[in-house]
Amino acid sequence: MQLDAISFVWGGFFAAVVLLVVGGLAVFAQSHHRVALQSVVTALLTALFVVSYLGWLPGSDRFEQLRLVSVAGIVTAIMLGLLLLVDLGLLRERATRAIVLRATALVTAAAVSLSWLVSPRQAVTLASLIAAGVALVSLVVSVRSALRGDDVAWIAASSLVFALTLVAGATLIALDRAGVPWPVHAISAVAGIGFLTAVGAMLWLRYSFLIEMREVLAQGPRYDPITRMRSSHAVAQMAVQAFGRHREPDRPVVLIAVSIGNLYALENLHGRAALNHALFVCASRLRRCAPADMDMGRLADDAFLLVSRNARDAERLMQLGRRLAKQLTRPVTLHTTPSAEAPGDEGTEWAAQVGVGLLATSARSQPSAMVSKVRDMSRTAWSFDSRVAWLDQGSDSIAELPVLDSAR
Repeated sequence: MQLDAISFVWGGFFAAVVLLVVGGLAVFAQSHHRVALQSVVTALLTALFVVSYLGWLPGSDRFEQLRLVSVAGIVTAIMLGLLLLVDLGLLRERATRAIVLRATALVTAAAVSLSWLVSPRQAVTLASLIAAGVALVSLVVSVRSALRGDDVAWIAASSLVFALTLVAGATLIALDRAGVPWPVHAISAVAGIGFLTAVGAMLWLRYSFLIEMREVLAQGPRYDPITRMRSSHAVAQMAVQAFGRHREPDRPVVLIAVSIGNLYALENLHGRAALNHALFVCASRLRRCAPADMDMGRLADDAFLLVSRNARDAERLMQLGRRLAKQLTRPVTLHTTPSAEAPGDEGTEWAAQVGVGLLATSARSQPSAMVSKVRDMSRTAWSFDSRVAWLDQGSDSIAELPVLDSAR
């Protein structure tokens, strides 16, 4: 009975491994090779980790198997941690990537060498501690990224909670395979399935992003690069509806305009595909940063408009303006050809010249006048150090929002 239960739960885990591998191969067939490689490698490394801790690796005696468990545990845990950093986009810079890879190689070599200097059971414990340490460090990195506005990082954080549970259960199984009750196997297998599911969700988000980006680069204006946003024409109607002067003339209305000053130069230097990619990235970052109660859309060719009918205190509005300016000015590598993975297209490094205008008014104001005003404020903010402009109520003039050390 216990053996059947153990076989059943681990069968579910390996079925999840097969699904992730098959999904990766399907993505590979669509020419998205990096996502496919990450999917397959993550699935196989996780399977190797589990197989080694379950004692299914070849070995003449138990002590030899424990040695193999320790080496496999150290290598797979560190490599999975590296793949997670890649998923979170933390290794995009070449210098950072080189430093991390060298440090990882040194730590792996030192850990494997140390595992051969201690007893087999101590080596397994060492491997599990390293795996848990990698998961904890990755969890901290993921939570920090999530708090900075990266929604995918929350999925990464949940996958690491599952990973820690899997490491704990697998360690108990490796050290006492005969004496561990089947619920430990069940919890470990479910944790493994949860980890693979979370990783699959992260890779799906990246894959869907690449599919969407390929359409953007290839079709441009025929395929709205600002997906799930109103067009410039619809923004005028959105503003009129937000003000609704006949119902509540004194109700507050918040307008935020985000203007990008170097789009035309980008198109002239690198072409339409780079421009479309830049708009697509800026819109994606804007959606991730903006509060859920704000409507948003395209404003002319080089700006976005955010509108809210909910009152916000001045401090919250300023924090939002700073966050938008900070997130949208992060550098990005733009593709300059319609195919995102075309040979020879190494991309070009680009950072948006962003200006943010903040305007709190009332529903009795004229919508078109307020939209024009907040757009002018955002353009004025191009010359400010903080990149954020707001309306000084005392002098009724455009003023720069001061730069805070925490926002730099």
